[in-house]
Amino acid sequence: MHSILLQAQSNSYAFPLMMVLMFGILYFFMIRPQQKKAKEQKKFAEEIKKGDYVVTIGGAHGRVAELEGDTFILEAERGVRIRFSKSAISMDSTKTAASKKPAE
Repeated sequence: MHSILLQAQSNSYAFPLMMVLMFGILYFFMIRPQQKKAKEQKKFAEEIKKGDYVVTIGGAHGRVAELEGDTFILEAERGVRIRFSKSAISMDSTKTAASKKPAE
């Protein structure tokens, strides 16, 4: 009888401890990296300047012709200008495309 009571008491601490550990693992492996990536993306979009080569999330490639608040005008070819939101810039694709593009 005493062993059953001891087991019940030890298990009462195991569940909350397990939940805390699971939340900690979830935070450090899923939530925190996503927040860090979102901060980097926002910083990248804020640092874009006129003349930078960018790739949008939709796959449009071109140079930034003008910046206006939270939008920019992308010049895809000479005379072809399209307005995009700064949030449409793909940080990863832009860095990859810029590193592969030959120097002009």
